[in-house]
Amino acid sequence: MPLARYLPVAAALSAVLCLVPAAQSAVSLKVAPGKAHPQARVSMSGSGFATSELVDIYFDAAEVRLASTDAAGSFSGLSFTVPAGALPGKHWIVAAGRSSGDTAHVAMVVRTNWLQRGFTPHGRRANPYENVLSAGNVSTLSAVWTASIGNPGSSSPAVVNGVAYIGSYDDKLYAFDASTGARLWAATTGGPIFSSPAIAGGAVYVGSSDDMLYAFNARTGVQLWTAVTAGRIFGSSPVVASGAIYIGSNDHKLYAFNAATGAPLWSAMTRGSIASSPAVAGGVVYVGSNDNKLYAFNAATGTRLWTATTRGSIVSSPAVSNSGVVFVGSFDGKVYAFDAATGAALWSSATGGSLISSPAVNAGVVYIGSGSTNGGGNLLAFNAKTGSLLWTAATGGYVKSSPAVANGVVYVGSNDNNLYAFDAVTGASLWSASTGGLVESSPAVANGEVYVGSFDHKLYAFALSAGADPLYRRSPNAPSPWTLHPDWRLKPARN
Repeated sequence: MPLARYLPVAAALSAVLCLVPAAQSAVSLKVAPGKAHPQARVSMSGSGFATSELVDIYFDAAEVRLASTDAAGSFSGLSFTVPAGALPGKHWIVAAGRSSGDTAHVAMVVRTNWLQRGFTPHGRRANPYENVLSAGNVSTLSAVWTASIGNPGSSSPAVVNGVAYIGSYDDKLYAFDASTGARLWAATTGGPIFSSPAIAGGAVYVGSSDDMLYAFNARTGVQLWTAVTAGRIFGSSPVVASGAIYIGSNDHKLYAFNAATGAPLWSAMTRGSIASSPAVAGGVVYVGSNDNKLYAFNAATGTRLWTATTRGSIVSSPAVSNSGVVFVGSFDGKVYAFDAATGAALWSSATGGSLISSPAVNAGVVYIGSGSTNGGGNLLAFNAKTGSLLWTAATGGYVKSSPAVANGVVYVGSNDNNLYAFDAVTGASLWSASTGGLVESSPAVANGEVYVGSFDHKLYAFALSAGADPLYRRSPNAPSPWTLHPDWRLKPARN
């Protein structure tokens, strides 16, 4: 379609008649991946444009790159960054030829998925892509749906590509439509599931108390494979990293399995049962044990690299910072920081109660839940470098849930049946919502919603104004070429 905004009418007609032969194929545009999070790199290619012409590339209405076609009218090998403010949902990538006036467009979907219990293999429990919920609007959160499950206990949801997954004491792994709560499927294991699911490569992985790790098709729930351990998988959740699955067991072992086949890669012995979920960073796997130790193993071979000692059992799961520090809570009531390379103790800080909660780490702050001396509970924030206490926020019950951080807000469940949101900088209370049971499940924050399981046998989804906020009601059409304006400052990108 000619674009008169680029050329006078006569020049546009000349371009159509002289530059575009009758046999030319239709213009096309391809982007990969078709689903991505804000700040992700997306590659693109195009064909069917005029020879050696400049092609403006737009994300929605904003130009992101300027391509230059080759002698065949094609370009490839280009990429752009999805804008940090791109809201979850459909967006359009548009290519417009400056001389030919030809245009092509393709849709892509932006998601801020929560893939596994620790968000990433590092276990930091912080979603850096969330851009809908904030400290300024989280007070309007309310339940948009609930879905019936067995008791989830400590199983925490994962939310990926519009589906929410969670395990349950009734021996099942559930999958629900993340927008509506409609049940998509339920897959049965041989025992109660205390473990939290992890999703990668179209598969969902979860441990069961029947001494097995399971892999299911994430879309259909069809079982793909099982892998056997020599003990119950009680609280340890699978971590997916570099084609391997890592998980701990009550048989005192940490296991590594091939993610595609379930074939065992190695197992490593500790001196206590493992309810802690591993963290993986820099080719090292870190996991806690009830023998009061934090272990570090080579991720490829299972060779033990070091151990670090606390004065209590470690059921808390470690988190590894970008600065090379591993943080973990202990049943002795302290949160610890160790050098990730050597295991050397850096600092420890008291919380006032035994720790089952796992730390979340974001922007130089460590967040963790605890009990308190008055019988209630607290969420605490510590300086990640020094261990100094920054603030304490009270809840009405022991906090066994692990916090989740997203866009300036910290979310955590409590044994007073409530889910809480606090300001990540100040600890000020922003919001809370009551469920019908204890909340030991850890929340997941994805695509502008918060998901958590409760002992009342339900999975909850909370959204702004119960999902009625206009931020959720985006269904944009492809932008009209006539509304797009080139950025004349851009230089052509090289293929």
